[in-house]
Amino acid sequence: MSEHYHDPADLRFIKEMGKLAPTDFQAWLGLDNIVRREDGAIPRKYRELIALAVACTTQCPYCIEVHVKGAKTAGASREEIAESSLVAAALRAGGAATHGAMALKFYDQL
Repeated sequence: MSEHYHDPADLRFIKEMGKLAPTDFQAWLGLDNIVRREDGAIPRKYRELIALAVACTTQCPYCIEVHVKGAKTAGASREEIAESSLVAAALRAGGAATHGAMALKFYDQL
Protein backbone atom coordinates (compact mmCIF):
# COMPACT_ATOMS: atom_id res chain seq x y z
CA MET A 1 0.00 0.00 0.00
CA SER A 2 1.31 3.42 -0.94
CA GLU A 3 1.89 5.92 1.83
CA HIS A 4 -0.05 8.45 -0.27
CA TYR A 5 -3.19 6.29 -0.38
CA HIS A 6 -6.41 8.02 0.71
CA ASP A 7 -7.11 6.30 4.00
CA PRO A 8 -9.77 7.99 6.16
CA ALA A 9 -8.17 6.37 9.22
CA ASP A 10 -5.25 8.77 8.75
CA LEU A 11 -7.51 11.55 9.97
CA ARG A 12 -6.82 10.33 13.51
CA PHE A 13 -3.58 12.30 13.22
CA ILE A 14 -5.59 15.53 13.04
CA LYS A 15 -6.37 15.13 16.75
CA GLU A 16 -2.66 14.69 17.44
CA MET A 17 -1.90 17.87 15.49
CA GLY A 18 -4.33 19.67 17.80
CA LYS A 19 -2.34 18.51 20.80
CA LEU A 20 1.03 19.39 19.24
CA ALA A 21 0.06 22.88 18.04
CA PRO A 22 -3.13 23.84 19.92
CA THR A 23 -3.20 27.56 19.12
CA ASP A 24 -2.65 27.10 15.40
CA PHE A 25 -5.04 24.15 15.35
CA GLN A 26 -7.84 26.21 16.92
CA ALA A 27 -7.24 28.98 14.38
CA TRP A 28 -7.48 26.45 11.53
CA LEU A 29 -10.59 24.90 13.05
CA GLY A 30 -12.20 28.33 13.18
CA LEU A 31 -11.54 28.83 9.49
CA ASP A 32 -12.77 25.35 8.67
CA ASN A 33 -16.02 26.04 10.54
CA ILE A 34 -16.79 29.01 8.26
CA VAL A 35 -18.13 26.57 5.67
CA ARG A 36 -20.47 24.81 8.09
CA ARG A 37 -21.85 27.78 10.01
CA GLU A 38 -25.46 28.79 9.67
CA ASP A 39 -26.49 30.64 6.53
CA GLY A 40 -24.97 34.06 6.12
CA ALA A 41 -25.10 36.11 2.94
CA ILE A 42 -24.16 32.86 1.17
CA PRO A 43 -26.48 29.95 2.02
CA ARG A 44 -24.92 26.78 3.43
CA LYS A 45 -25.49 24.74 0.24
CA TYR A 46 -23.50 27.23 -1.81
CA ARG A 47 -20.77 27.45 0.83
CA GLU A 48 -20.37 23.67 0.53
CA LEU A 49 -20.36 23.79 -3.28
CA ILE A 50 -17.69 26.51 -3.21
CA ALA A 51 -15.66 24.46 -0.74
CA LEU A 52 -16.05 21.40 -2.98
CA ALA A 53 -14.80 23.33 -6.01
CA VAL A 54 -11.78 24.53 -4.05
CA ALA A 55 -11.16 20.99 -2.78
CA CYS A 56 -11.20 19.77 -6.37
CA THR A 57 -8.51 22.30 -7.29
CA THR A 58 -6.37 21.49 -4.23
CA GLN A 59 -7.05 17.79 -4.88
CA CYS A 60 -7.68 16.92 -1.24
CA PRO A 61 -9.68 13.68 -1.18
CA TYR A 62 -10.66 14.19 2.45
CA CYS A 63 -12.04 17.68 1.75
CA ILE A 64 -13.84 16.45 -1.36
CA GLU A 65 -15.57 13.74 0.68
CA VAL A 66 -16.52 16.07 3.54
CA HIS A 67 -17.86 18.81 1.27
CA VAL A 68 -19.81 16.46 -1.02
CA LYS A 69 -21.52 15.09 2.09
CA GLY A 70 -22.07 18.61 3.42
CA ALA A 71 -23.46 19.82 0.10
CA LYS A 72 -25.81 16.85 -0.19
CA THR A 73 -27.03 17.36 3.37
CA ALA A 74 -27.63 21.03 2.56
CA GLY A 75 -29.77 20.05 -0.44
CA ALA A 76 -27.32 20.04 -3.36
CA SER A 77 -28.14 17.76 -6.27
CA ARG A 78 -25.80 15.42 -8.15
CA GLU A 79 -25.96 17.89 -11.03
CA GLU A 80 -24.76 20.71 -8.76
CA ILE A 81 -21.89 18.53 -7.52
CA ALA A 82 -20.87 17.81 -11.12
CA GLU A 83 -21.16 21.46 -12.18
CA SER A 84 -19.14 22.78 -9.25
CA SER A 85 -16.39 20.29 -10.08
CA LEU A 86 -16.36 21.39 -13.72
CA VAL A 87 -16.35 25.09 -12.75
CA ALA A 88 -13.23 24.29 -10.69
CA ALA A 89 -11.70 22.50 -13.68
CA ALA A 90 -12.38 25.49 -15.92
CA LEU A 91 -10.71 27.87 -13.48
CA ARG A 92 -7.76 25.54 -13.09
CA ALA A 93 -7.39 25.43 -16.88
CA GLY A 94 -7.71 29.21 -17.04
CA GLY A 95 -4.92 29.55 -14.49
CA ALA A 96 -2.69 27.30 -16.58
CA ALA A 97 -3.40 29.35 -19.72
CA THR A 98 -2.64 32.68 -18.01
CA HIS A 99 0.57 31.23 -16.57
CA GLY A 100 1.43 30.14 -20.11
CA ALA A 101 1.01 33.75 -21.21
CA MET A 102 3.31 34.78 -18.37
CA ALA A 103 5.85 32.19 -19.57
CA LEU A 104 5.85 33.87 -22.99
CA LYS A 105 6.46 37.25 -21.33
CA PHE A 106 9.45 35.81 -19.45
CA TYR A 107 10.73 34.23 -22.65
CA ASP A 108 10.55 37.57 -24.45
CA GLN A 109 12.42 39.28 -21.62
CA LEU A 110 15.53 37.13 -22.21
